[in-house]
Amino acid sequence: MIAISGLTKSFQNGKQVLRGVDLDIQTGESIAVIGESGCGKSVLLKHIIGLLHPDAGSVVVDGKSVHTLAEADLYALRTRFGFLFQSAALFDSMTVFENIALGMVENTSLGAAEMERVVEEKLEMVGLPGTGKLKPAELSGGMRKRVGLARALATNPEYLLYDEPTTGLDPVMSNQIDALIADITSRLNVTSIIVTHDLFSVYAIAHRVALLHDGRTYFQGTPDDLRASQDPIIRAFLSRYETENSR
Repeated sequence: MIAISGLTKSFQNGKQVLRGVDLDIQTGESIAVIGESGCGKSVLLKHIIGLLHPDAGSVVVDGKSVHTLAEADLYALRTRFGFLFQSAALFDSMTVFENIALGMVENTSLGAAEMERVVEEKLEMVGLPGTGKLKPAELSGGMRKRVGLARALATNPEYLLYDEPTTGLDPVMSNQIDALIADITSRLNVTSIIVTHDLFSVYAIAHRVALLHDGRTYFQGTPDDLRASQDPIIRAFLSRYETENSR
């Protein structure tokens, strides 16, 4: 479980991004974090894994306060997380195999044969068997996202963080990525946190939704609760983004 309480963050330019975010994320659930651009969604993700330190408030993962951990303990905590970056963030000079194996090389004592087995297993899981020798330049945008997901899965994380997983993809590939995320969440019983502007993804994969507005958690509920809300701020948000993201 992740418990976020009173999380506040400003940057050197004086801009206050988070003004007291409160959010509990239950083990095994899939939660979408939505909101206008610049509302602090990605900043929130960075606090969860300790890449940013809050001005006030806390992030507690399974009883451990992230921002009071010693460096070694924080590093150990991060190994329990997988992260799919918006651009997939693959290393162009490495093969698909090398990209996926990187976390295992850094964080495990697995031998070469076992790493090869794990990489192929994860590639099979994301629908890309036999692509280990390819370079990222040889892959489509959707394939790169899948490789990024395979890399995030390689160390068998308990938590998966997704930063705009369908951005830049065509409708067909977006639907496939949504289905893949939903399947992995269910099959592996991982806790998934999805930052997205794509409301179709929210409706397809989220058990629960958190809307950030003015630096705070403005709404929490199911996707059905979100769609049924008559709150004017929520209605304006849905109207704008449903139009922009129509598939």
